[in-house]
Amino acid sequence: MYTMFIECNLKYNFMALVFKEVAAVKTIGMLGGMSWESTLSYYRIINEGIKESLGGLHSAKIVLYSVDFAEIEALQHQGDWEKTAEILGGAAQSVERAGADFLIICTNTMHKVFPVVEKAVGIPIIHIADATAHVLQKNYIHRAGLLGTRFTMEQPFYRGRLEENFNIEVLVPDEAGRSVVHEIIYRELCTGQINQDSKERFLSIIEGLRDQGAEAVILGCTEISLLVQQSDTDVLLYDTTALHAAKAVELALWEA
Repeated sequence: MYTMFIECNLKYNFMALVFKEVAAVKTIGMLGGMSWESTLSYYRIINEGIKESLGGLHSAKIVLYSVDFAEIEALQHQGDWEKTAEILGGAAQSVERAGADFLIICTNTMHKVFPVVEKAVGIPIIHIADATAHVLQKNYIHRAGLLGTRFTMEQPFYRGRLEENFNIEVLVPDEAGRSVVHEIIYRELCTGQINQDSKERFLSIIEGLRDQGAEAVILGCTEISLLVQQSDTDVLLYDTTALHAAKAVELALWEA
């Protein structure tokens, strides 16, 4: 998966980095556990990227803080975003104290509290929407479908960032489609359940977004790629988990 994104979208000049001193590789801070299934994908992709670049037995330097997702999910659906921001802000400070040079929040939805977490620390944070939008722009995608939780699809913290900062028109499914996507994410994907029927429903929704005029579809929840892959459809998919992780690898290897 990682190689595919390097070849097709990212085009990072990792060959120029092969001879970097190992000590110069930055430490990646990760706020994970939302859910741990997708955090596992982050961990794998990041380590594969470092190994592909540096070879041998090299792996990523990572400081990971994994939260209890049950607590976060309950607060999300209660609308208590202030409390979720407090939890993630404290976790981010712990990661910074542990020696991380920069940070990624390993979930799309919790970028709703990105501004609060950013203010809580003195290290840079890579925004997942920015990492995705830069690749969309490189590929001349101007109108994209967006799948994710209801929070991500409906609220302006994510789609507004794509539209206002990157001039990318964002399309989302209708009310029924949004309900299907949201429920499958929380009831199935976040608990590690992969069902063929749910895949077919997702693929139908993706086709519907293409019918609306989407040039590509953003998998705007870090669990969706556990269910749907590019090989399942000829609609161009942008996996935010892979793109975010790849951006972290790039920053970890790049000269300060």
